[in-house]
Amino acid sequence: MPKPLSLPFDPIARADERWKQRWGSVPSMAAITSIMRAHQILLGQVDAVVKPYGLTFARYEALVLLTFSKSGELPMSKIGERLMVHPTSVTNTVDRLVKSGLVDKRPNPADGRGTLATITGQGREVVESATRDLMAMDFGLGVYDAEGCGEIFAMLRPLRIAAEDFEETGDRGE
Repeated sequence: MPKPLSLPFDPIARADERWKQRWGSVPSMAAITSIMRAHQILLGQVDAVVKPYGLTFARYEALVLLTFSKSGELPMSKIGERLMVHPTSVTNTVDRLVKSGLVDKRPNPADGRGTLATITGQGREVVESATRDLMAMDFGLGVYDAEGCGEIFAMLRPLRIAAEDFEETGDRGE
């Protein structure tokens, strides 16, 4: 886990004050800086929990995605689409999972140029254990209750819609 900064002041609030003095009020600067810092904090906490399993959060997400599929396997292209990452990142992530014995790769019979990633029995065991540990620490969001987590999700959703991550249908899945 990242070492606490334990500063005697909020550096983002101070930067916001200085920003206002120099360039005027721009609330989006403080907001994005807070989001980026929150990302650092959460990723550090989550990665510390999954590290004993030989995982990063990105690798954990790929394993979870494979467990969500009916057959435990997905085309590499589908993994990239669902995880919203570049194909090169998917290849790197899956190759590391293969080296760890958590995933197998094979040619996709439905697509001559494609590859399927399949979670192994060991991968299923690891994802179950890592998930228990992540749930026990509320994925780093234990300072929020269920309502607060819902508010965070709702607050960030318009940003994801504007980025065209998905079509706005009111649907939370599928």
